[in-house]
Amino acid sequence: METQIYKIDKNNIDKDLMKKLGEVIASGGLVAFPTETVYGLGANAYDDEAVKSIYVAKGRPSDNPLIVHFADIDSIKEAVSEFTKEAQILFSHFSPGPLTVILKKSDKLSKTVTAGLDTVAVRIPSDEIARELIKSAKVPIAAPSANISGKPSPTTPKYVIDDMMGRIDAIIEGGDCQVGVESTIIDLSGDVPVILRPGGITYQEIKKYLPDVIIDKHILKSVEKDDRPKCPGMKYKHYAPDADVTVVEGDSEKISSKIKELLSENKHLKTGVISYGVNEYNADLVLSAGNDNKEYAKNLFRVLREFDEACIDVVFAEFCSDDGYGLAVKNRLYKSAGNKVILV
Repeated sequence: METQIYKIDKNNIDKDLMKKLGEVIASGGLVAFPTETVYGLGANAYDDEAVKSIYVAKGRPSDNPLIVHFADIDSIKEAVSEFTKEAQILFSHFSPGPLTVILKKSDKLSKTVTAGLDTVAVRIPSDEIARELIKSAKVPIAAPSANISGKPSPTTPKYVIDDMMGRIDAIIEGGDCQVGVESTIIDLSGDVPVILRPGGITYQEIKKYLPDVIIDKHILKSVEKDDRPKCPGMKYKHYAPDADVTVVEGDSEKISSKIKELLSENKHLKTGVISYGVNEYNADLVLSAGNDNKEYAKNLFRVLREFDEACIDVVFAEFCSDDGYGLAVKNRLYKSAGNKVILV
């Protein structure tokens, strides 16, 4: 397949070009596009064959449901059987933005989108290009991250091109993503609101408006082999570079000491370290993910990709606190490491 690449300026969107790309989606094609979280791989959510082609392009397991992106709340209401009071509260405060809500679905949506579940994950992205694409397509867009399944999600066009060239119809180059980790997913289909995946909206922020919200036990581990995940990222190894990743978590001084010890033990390999700020380690490649967890979240996937480009064998990742954005960072780090964690 020949993949066309289109560069679009968020501040000066070419409406004619967006109309053309919207027609690609509406007619069953695949288009990679930027969102505020990560780049998405989009297809017409009402077209079963188009949605199936997402799974093929990514090599994604068929029991892993997709998030459906909408332009506004009214169009969401057409795709769900009940738009709950809790959904109204959350969308009024956090949307458009990095929030995904799980609700009971209507019969209008492709069953492939929901991996056979009776619920659907819905969101309204805040990225201008993403919203213009949805409006131009005139259909909701099902879109997981635009990468080979299991690899770190792409937050820059370069990594979309690396993974998706020749697999899809078009790629929109729309600059770097601002949040850097996927949206927060909250399940509102049951009796109690449950955060299934932490992201750009924190648990603390949601709790202000839904005091009874809880965090799912699988956030830091995968669901069981025979269970069906309710949202992306719950069951399979995700966000993993080619390198073997180990998370070193605890007090900052003890983390530094332990990583130096691990580097010494692995000096026969090509080693990498992810650090807060700038720390000195005797490794082949040391990359700072930022000075705090918000910056860590934004930079994590890019950093993991850079280790692959440098052919690093083993990576040791500093991690300190799971407050606020820290839970989203911890979730991604644990999954990229296959839950290989050293507590110090």
